[in-house]
Amino acid sequence: MSVYTVLKITNLRKKYKKFEVLKGLNMNLEKGSVYGFLGKNGCGKTTTMNIICNIVAKDEGKIEFESSSPKIGYLTESPALYGFMNGYEYLRYIAACAGYSGDAEARVKQVLEIVGMTSGAFRRIKGYSRGMNQRLGIAAAIFDNPELLILDEPTSALDPEGRAEVMEIIRSLKESGVTIILCTHIINDVERVATQIGIMKDGMIVEEGSISDIMAKAQSESASKGESDTLTCENCGHFIKTERKITLEDVYFSVTGLRGRA
Repeated sequence: MSVYTVLKITNLRKKYKKFEVLKGLNMNLEKGSVYGFLGKNGCGKTTTMNIICNIVAKDEGKIEFESSSPKIGYLTESPALYGFMNGYEYLRYIAACAGYSGDAEARVKQVLEIVGMTSGAFRRIKGYSRGMNQRLGIAAAIFDNPELLILDEPTSALDPEGRAEVMEIIRSLKESGVTIILCTHIINDVERVATQIGIMKDGMIVEEGSISDIMAKAQSESASKGESDTLTCENCGHFIKTERKITLEDVYFSVTGLRGRA
């Protein structure tokens, strides 16, 4: 493994009875990166994350971490929180479950501040909005200072305000050096914070690399094919052809073979 690699997966395979979910998946996650993990429902993303966290056993393949006993924080798409507790109590409970060796009281206050939950810490969780639930879930996932943070659809079903709040937390964690796998269907979120991307199709990652390199390659390929966009001149009303501006959505649809921009 490279000194810059936190996680390396080679030829990962998994079957559920006769259905092969993972078909030789390879992944390389760089230290301090935000890895945008993209793919349609059922392609194997959640199975991959569950195997990384040792929730599900792999059939074949090799998983290598930078350290021998890595700490991993995992926020599932719908975190199970105890409605009868308040946020502060829940995090004290997480500290006890994790066997946190530091000052638990100080760490609770710290993570509440990181996720912007200090004002709602003593409200019952059953009264939280979905956005507050997600922020508390992130607080629990980062509580024990994980080397790797995995977020499964953290902005799913949030309103624009809640989504912006969660994205700001992710951006803040990125700036502090946390390595993150961001699994999402919202491509715009990946464009905003990711440094690497991996696109899954049929149980394999079919495109992986730095987002800047992948976008530059796609733009170059588009230009070599003479692809263009048609714009209307504001002054004369005539149609003008310009070099097509490639988006991450274009790349995603291209490599997965799904329908994209016309």
